[in-house]
Amino acid sequence: MANLKEIKLQIGSVKNTQKTTKAMKLVSSAKLTRTRQLSDQAKSYAAKINDVLSDIAARVSKVQDEGNIGRAFVSNDNPKTVDIVFVTADKGLCGGFNMATIKTVSKIMSDYEAKGTKVRLRAAGRKGVDYFNFQGISLDQAVSDLSSAPEYDRAADFIKDVVEDFTNEVTDKVIVVYNGFLNMLTQEIRVRELLPVSLEKVELNESTSMLNIEPDDDEEVLNELTGKYIDFNMYYALIDSLAAEHSARMQAMEAATKNAKEKVDSLTVEYNKARQAAITTELIEIISGVESLK
Repeated sequence: MANLKEIKLQIGSVKNTQKTTKAMKLVSSAKLTRTRQLSDQAKSYAAKINDVLSDIAARVSKVQDEGNIGRAFVSNDNPKTVDIVFVTADKGLCGGFNMATIKTVSKIMSDYEAKGTKVRLRAAGRKGVDYFNFQGISLDQAVSDLSSAPEYDRAADFIKDVVEDFTNEVTDKVIVVYNGFLNMLTQEIRVRELLPVSLEKVELNESTSMLNIEPDDDEEVLNELTGKYIDFNMYYALIDSLAAEHSARMQAMEAATKNAKEKVDSLTVEYNKARQAAITTELIEIISGVESLK
């Protein structure tokens, strides 16, 4: 009978776990809905600001040589120092969501270091911070409560030192890595070169230019817009990563709930078999006792 009690306790424990994982799935689903709405709005704004920035930069580069347009728009194929800014979650229980980002960051870092390039890491998210600290890899910047609650001002403050180092020629390239939302079932690793800004695909067309500003104002507008571009793209990366995190956690909790149900079914069958065996044993003992009295 002790075995029956043990199996019954296991069934109760697994059922409680199943209730927890089901509740976590529902919470993640609700959070995903809200975050997706914010992500869609931010994506549209980010796309527009990128187009406007490229338009102005192309106009400035048309009348100036690369030495005057600024480092933010001059490509560098052989950087000496690279900043990798990456985003992970503050919490776990979301499958391989965090590890996918960490593996990508580690590979990019190894590739650059193999070329003799110095790599500096800047992390937003406790899971990424904890991993690299455990590996003994130093981080130049670490924030543990930004990826779970993205705010534009905090995102701008986080990326501020990165931009200053690039402007002051301490670094030559800035790369952003995060696991982004593709759809309800899929997350996608995204690697973006935030600085310098690429103008390779920009075709300047004065007749279709989105802005009509005076030539003397071009550089001033460009500098102001570049700052907004960097800040908002960092903010969008955080939001996109958060949406992907909720999606990954929802899937992980759904899988855990399904596994818990299968475990309960398995334990129930085991319990019934043990119960039947116990009943059979008792009957045999009773019958044997009756026979011995004859």
